Amino acid sequence: MPEFRPIKQPRVSEEVAGQLKQAILRGDFQPGEKLPSEQQLSEQFQVSRLSIREALHKLEHFGFVVTRQGVTGGAYVIDLTFQTLTNGFLDLFMAGKVSIPELHQLRVVIEPEIARFAALAITPEYARRLEEAYLAEKSPLRTIPERFEKRTGVHYTLALICGNRFFEAIVRSTLELTLKYVMTVDIGQEHLDRLHPLSMHQPIVEAVIAGNPDKAYDAMKKHAVEFGQVLLNLEQIYRKKTSNSTS
Repeated sequence: MPEFRPIKQPRVSEEVAGQLKQAILRGDFQPGEKLPSEQQLSEQFQVSRLSIREALHKLEHFGFVVTRQGVTGGAYVIDLTFQTLTNGFLDLFMAGKVSIPELHQLRVVIEPEIARFAALAITPEYARRLEEAYLAEKSPLRTIPERFEKRTGVHYTLALICGNRFFEAIVRSTLELTLKYVMTVDIGQEHLDRLHPLSMHQPIVEAVIAGNPDKAYDAMKKHAVEFGQVLLNLEQIYRKKTSNSTS
């Protein structure tokens, strides 16, 4: 077990959480591994078990550990993914710290470049996967989340082709924000096809598979602008609806 420093500062739980987080990031604890018990940590940090418990709650909130109950219960290290970043974006959106216009602007700037890079990096295997993602959009699905997942497969695949995990994180975060917003507005399943027709991704997919970066960029830019405008229109409708309901 790594050596932890005794805590002698105020805001004890934050310092404990910080040291434990650094230990996880260094690889002192591997994904799936159980952290030392509250009693063991309390003795090594020389703080109360309550402070340890608060620190573990902080780590769980930020996606570093998961707490399990029962005989084998305790705090277990989670395999870190970009989901933590996505959750952070969602929290900011729900708190009103980021807006739909800002989301639209980000997608218009980032996603055309992703399409351009994907066209430059395309291979026969990637072309097959991109084609599969596009064809999956036509699958008959019932719920909005299921339909949305299929309609976003092309975006995820393009980010994957680029080989840049920050692109993957940004795409996943912005698309999950978009889904959250669509669900909040509650447009109804019958309107989803009108908001995002199946044909929207076809020019992008064709340009990327053809290895044409300029066409891929232009096609994605057109798509991002058009769909972004749909979201902006939805926001105006939603604001009117909510203002009328509160007046």
